[in-house]
Amino acid sequence: MNELWEYITGPELWVNIATAILQAILIMVIAVIIVRVGNNVVTRIFDSRSRGPLRITERREVTIKKLIQNSMKYTVYFIAFIMVLDGAFGFDVGALLAGAGVAGLAIGFGAQNLVRDIISGFFIIFEDQFSVGDYILTAGSEGYVEEIGMRTTKIESWTGEQFVIPNGNVTQVTNYSVHNGLAIVDVNIPYENDVETAENIIGDVIKTLPDKYEEIVKVPEIFGVEVLDTSHFVLRVIAETLPSYQWKGSRNIRKEIKEVLYKEGIQIPAPRLIMYSRNQEPDSLQIDPEREM
Repeated sequence: MNELWEYITGPELWVNIATAILQAILIMVIAVIIVRVGNNVVTRIFDSRSRGPLRITERREVTIKKLIQNSMKYTVYFIAFIMVLDGAFGFDVGALLAGAGVAGLAIGFGAQNLVRDIISGFFIIFEDQFSVGDYILTAGSEGYVEEIGMRTTKIESWTGEQFVIPNGNVTQVTNYSVHNGLAIVDVNIPYENDVETAENIIGDVIKTLPDKYEEIVKVPEIFGVEVLDTSHFVLRVIAETLPSYQWKGSRNIRKEIKEVLYKEGIQIPAPRLIMYSRNQEPDSLQIDPEREM
């Protein structure tokens, strides 16, 4: 007991503890500096991509840059942690890693979904299935990609909800941000109006749309009569828009066409109800405008 008390109260123990703590702090500070410098280097490399031989799209740049920075951070901190255990506190790292390998092998059999998620994450990134900022539909979730991690993908819907999807569940993806979209607008015109007159009015409207709305890349086209309904016919207008802007383009086209048609006296068709008597002759049946509903 006397020897233990002398060892506890003696300077040697506390000097060793203070030395180990200082070494651990120094190693972690150096690791933080390396991570920050590495992040700046990665950022500079991607900022100068336009002047170098490496050319990638901006949407993929954000994803790959974040992946490299995260991978570098985890690697540096893991090495720093091993150095703290080995150099500062004197643990046998070799035996520790061997034991961790055996334990990892046992855990791996129960972590097959985790391994599947990580492998799927690599394929998502390097096959460029989608990138941060893309508007996608996958695994029943639709929205903008916020983050692509090694295990999960985060998607924010247009109403604000965030979906966290394991990468292993991303089996089929609809990406709206790769190619230009098509805004499809159906315009209902009453039968009392002439088809050619309606097409001319709509044609004059759509010629001005690319100058008004930047999401519409060129003058929309009128594809003619699409449907003959009970009280109206349908004219279809199709416009090419920027990627993931087809819904906004459709709304703007409807607004502009509606305003002009209303000014030209073409009303929105209403459902019609024709009433007749059982005893009335078929030839005498006529549509009463006052009974149209």
